[in-house]
Amino acid sequence: MSAGSSSTHQIKFGTDGWRGIIADDFTFANVCKVTRAIAAYLSTAYSQDRPVLVAYDPRFLADKFAYTAAEILADLGWTVKIVDRDCPTPVIAFNARHLNSAGALMFTASHNPAAYCGIKYIPDYAGPATLEITDTIVANLAGASDAPPEKKNSKNISVFDPQPEYFKFIYTLLDVERIRSAKLKVKFDAMYSTSRGYLDKVLLHCGCETETFHMQRDVLFGGGMPEPKAELLGELIAAVQKDRADLGVATDGDADRFGIVDELGNMLTPNTVLLVLAKHLIKNKGKTGAIVRTVATTHLLDNFAAKHGVPLIETAVGFKYIGEQMRLIPVLIGGEESGGLSVIGHIPEKDGILADMLIAEAIAYEGKPLSQMVAEVIAEADGPLYNRRLDLHLDNAHKEAVMKTYSEKPPTNIAGIDVKEVGRKDGVKFYLSDGSWVLLRASGTEPLIRVYMETHSAEQLQKIASTMENAIEALR
Repeated sequence: MSAGSSSTHQIKFGTDGWRGIIADDFTFANVCKVTRAIAAYLSTAYSQDRPVLVAYDPRFLADKFAYTAAEILADLGWTVKIVDRDCPTPVIAFNARHLNSAGALMFTASHNPAAYCGIKYIPDYAGPATLEITDTIVANLAGASDAPPEKKNSKNISVFDPQPEYFKFIYTLLDVERIRSAKLKVKFDAMYSTSRGYLDKVLLHCGCETETFHMQRDVLFGGGMPEPKAELLGELIAAVQKDRADLGVATDGDADRFGIVDELGNMLTPNTVLLVLAKHLIKNKGKTGAIVRTVATTHLLDNFAAKHGVPLIETAVGFKYIGEQMRLIPVLIGGEESGGLSVIGHIPEKDGILADMLIAEAIAYEGKPLSQMVAEVIAEADGPLYNRRLDLHLDNAHKEAVMKTYSEKPPTNIAGIDVKEVGRKDGVKFYLSDGSWVLLRASGTEPLIRVYMETHSAEQLQKIASTMENAIEALR
């Protein structure tokens, strides 16, 4: 394909890089184009005495796409270090900072189905690229060639193992001896992801009796998708219940998101995990700092922050906004309802491996079942609150009409509850007079509107959901 014929209109950067369907829009030609667009940014931000790192997840062709990108970068005069096997996103992000690099290219589609691949650029500060950086990369696409690499500087590409330095670092964040003394029984489902050979090693190092599942590379992810949610973790949940394990853990495809199962076999929501770990960091580890959450994440964190006298900061959806806060101020814990978090002292990138281990550490400190810890912290934060997300697939005209109406003529009442404030940080968020809230966000890449809501009872949650669905349908 010539430089002019590649379909740049198909390349859209979302909240965390560009993703596409392999052999449809995610092609070698488009990978060459995107890599050159990233390289054009690099040339304005870094000198070529700093290496560029390249990593990939276990997906079909991800390693080949990564090697192609490495060859393009080498052609352009960069020294390239490529991982020796598929690698978790937080691991390559840590190494991007540790190795004083010009950043890293990570080939992953995270928790998406097997047909997808993706690429994201991680700057040297070890967190997601800011909007300014991704906007520059997107602007560079128009002038970027999609020609294959010339492979003229392949000697500038070397293979490295990112694991040892990452392990050394996270062991400084964990109380390894405390976890060892607890002699926890843990079940780990790798979901065929990059965390196999990582999280299991950390668990064993910390003295946990560990049983593992799905530890081989499978580009089809067992026929499912590498997303740590209850309906895909039946084997893990059953194993926890059968052996009365203390904990079940999992990660998504690139190990930046966590999955936690308590000793009863209950899948904890990310909102709950954030709350448990906020308490653990303050009570057991003596840490302090702001709690940072996205607009779509539980307000139980607000209640908890107020009780402990720590700041609460709300950001737009996307961990890059949490990461920005982590680079500006001391952040105790930052996270999102979709399953990503990081903590004070760590890189400004979500890390499912560390999140899973911090829950093990919290159990070791508390000496009580995880389900009891959950109940206690929810009560402490004046909960429970009930959450739900609706994913409404609408055609583009309907989607635009909904967002225009709710933005320009916001309702004064939803399901019989007065709207006391309208937020426009990301989408449109309605703060209701009884402490409930509703958020509408339009997908930037799909004909989809997401409606998030949180309220005080299951009955009220259903009422709000029905009200929103009916009101949105009426705008068709």
